[in-house]
Amino acid sequence: MKKVLFSILKMIGIIIGIVLLYVIVAYFLPMIPVNAEQTNDPKTIEAYILTNGVHTDIVVPTKTEQMDWSTKILYANTKGKQTDFKYTSFGWGDKGFYLDTPTWADLKFSTAFNAAFWLSDSAMHVTFYNQMKEGDDCKKIMLTEKQYQSLIKFIDARFDYDSNGNYVLIPTDAVYGNNDAFYDAKGSYSFLYTCNTWANNALKAAGQKAAIWSPSDFGIFQHYK
Repeated sequence: MKKVLFSILKMIGIIIGIVLLYVIVAYFLPMIPVNAEQTNDPKTIEAYILTNGVHTDIVVPTKTEQMDWSTKILYANTKGKQTDFKYTSFGWGDKGFYLDTPTWADLKFSTAFNAAFWLSDSAMHVTFYNQMKEGDDCKKIMLTEKQYQSLIKFIDARFDYDSNGNYVLIPTDAVYGNNDAFYDAKGSYSFLYTCNTWANNALKAAGQKAAIWSPSDFGIFQHYK
């Protein structure tokens, strides 16, 4: 009986230790910056990083010479079906969180557990905007054409494709408004690779300031104060 109790306490201690280590690493490691690449090319592409306080999105122009996102993310797939948006935002994350957890009150243990340990699918949340307003939750970044091309490649590579080469729409009423939609995505969410880790890596791909690693939006935005 004592051995069983000792084993249980030891296991609890290990779990608590892992959690504490993660909290410490998640707090301090994002403080290490990745500097923006040095370039003399003109920065002509206006993009943004946007947070809702938890989740970071990458916002880009809907139409440029490099990409017309409206040909891949159809306006008709939104409730509003408006067809003149200036910006398109992308947020990769756990499919269960996106579709089954509209508020924190709806969060289930199974959803959180599956998300933390690579056990669920992922999705791309796409939202159209008419304008962006800079503030603590929205920071503008300027990209060269080459940098934006790299960002396009990074974003596009995370989508699942159907047999015709189109993004795979997720039919759901769990959208956040009239101008957004969800699509199937590649990869698995985990406590090591979160929605914010994806956004942070997107910034790295585009040659922008970023954290060396960050599971939180704070870890990204602290480098844009």
